Amino acid sequence: MGFDVAALREAVGEHGRVVRVVIAAIRGSSPREPGTAMLVWGTGQSGTIGGGTLEFEAAEAARLQAVPKAFSTHALGPDLGQCCGGAVTLLSEVYEAADLGVLDAELIIRPVTPAPAPMAVKRILAHARSQGIQPEPQLVDGWMIEPVHKPSSPVWIWGAGHVGRALVDVLAPIPDLEITWADTAPDRFPAEIPPKVTTVPASNPALLVPHAPENAAHLVLTYSHALDLALCHALLGRGFAFAGLIGSRTKWARFRSRLAALGHSPERISRITCPIGDPQLGKHPQMIAVGVAAQLLRLSAKEELRKDRRA
Repeated sequence: MGFDVAALREAVGEHGRVVRVVIAAIRGSSPREPGTAMLVWGTGQSGTIGGGTLEFEAAEAARLQAVPKAFSTHALGPDLGQCCGGAVTLLSEVYEAADLGVLDAELIIRPVTPAPAPMAVKRILAHARSQGIQPEPQLVDGWMIEPVHKPSSPVWIWGAGHVGRALVDVLAPIPDLEITWADTAPDRFPAEIPPKVTTVPASNPALLVPHAPENAAHLVLTYSHALDLALCHALLGRGFAFAGLIGSRTKWARFRSRLAALGHSPERISRITCPIGDPQLGKHPQMIAVGVAAQLLRLSAKEELRKDRRA
């Protein structure tokens, strides 16, 4: 997680005064990790810090907050009607339009109460600069350190039909995904597009493939088998982290034969997953979307584990 500056700017632009409530530190068991945040304004909120009663009480306190910053620790036990057994420290900060100018750095670093930066903070920042790795969100000697959130997992969804729309609805709220949504014409897309989803209409979507990052995951589910095949052909000539195709085993058998005729080796063709998702869940668009989302999240978790082992 990180400081989602874009979401804060959008909320302030729409609602004016917004309180950002972030989990600054935890002790023992906690429903969410440090850096998890929610935005609260007079008539609503977005995001979640988890915990049910904890979140409800924190949101109510944020709406009544009269100071720029509030700092509080909550035991997740009988007092909140919970049984986690841990404790959560919250930092609640008021933001208005005039406060957003200081949020242009890669790291958002500020004292909870006015005080010079301690040596521990300086050491963390020096280590981050030398290693080129952003530090984790953390509270250090009265200072809050948070990297600015940037989606790290590009996902390209090819097709804006029923399954494509269901996939976007399921995947768009996941913070680490950067979604690009392509189809053949603007009127193929719904009127309402979730925030942070980029739509790209193109009469020949396969020509867009070279513009996708090589670490992108691709989900191919257009209205046309010919277009699906063209996209698979283009993807096999381009690097990708994952490529999935909607369809039956019969469709995939035919595609394998046609892709081989186009010059692709069996080993390369096998990099495409078909069918995508979990067929046991059913064929309803939302059922497919849930299965595909779980598939992508498992892949992401495996990649994070590999990174941790290399570190």
